[in-house]
Amino acid sequence: MDQPQYLWLIWASAFLIPWVALFLFFPRQRKEMWWASLFTTFFGLSEVLFVPEYWNPPSLFNLAHNTGFDIESFIFSFGIGGVGAVLYNVITKKSARPLAPGEKRKPLHRHHYWAISSLFVTFIALYFVGWNPIYPAIIAMFVGGFSNILCRPDLKKKTWVGGALFLVFYIVFLQGIRISAPGYIESVWNLEALSGLLLLGMPLEELLFAFGFGMYWSGVYEHFTWRELA
Repeated sequence: MDQPQYLWLIWASAFLIPWVALFLFFPRQRKEMWWASLFTTFFGLSEVLFVPEYWNPPSLFNLAHNTGFDIESFIFSFGIGGVGAVLYNVITKKSARPLAPGEKRKPLHRHHYWAISSLFVTFIALYFVGWNPIYPAIIAMFVGGFSNILCRPDLKKKTWVGGALFLVFYIVFLQGIRISAPGYIESVWNLEALSGLLLLGMPLEELLFAFGFGMYWSGVYEHFTWRELA
């Protein structure tokens, strides 16, 4: 069945609403939000890996169908990056501060940059196995999240809770698209190439993606910039 041409644009842009709200009302989180969002925006380039193997949404100028790239992916990636990075901070009323100088010399930090890059290394290695690309992406984010915990045990709570918070946040938006456009998920997501498992009408893979994304990105700013929560 035909699907609304602009629904993907509307859905992606909707993630900017909570982004702007958090930016306006929680000024202490602004630097982290900008850092995370500018970084995750580049993940919009990865859309070509997922279209049409994972999904094939109608997009502006039919870019996704014709090229594999689309404008919506950059908007989406920008929005979820900043929100995923600070949801935990906002709810717990914490913000990042520099680590004490001596902390950097602890044995755990010998693998600092390996832990951060584990997401990218894992995805590249698994992508060439031949699986649907969503599975290397999900595994890579979980590996990245666990690596962050191993290298920075102080971020363990933020990693787990941050993953759960982003999952709940993401479900709200996914339910919005499911309710507003019945049949959209079934016709746009390549369910035959996936597990086929739907929870509340949502693909299991999307939920795993959301939890893994929240795990990794909730703590990567503090990890990468040598900061801790205070």
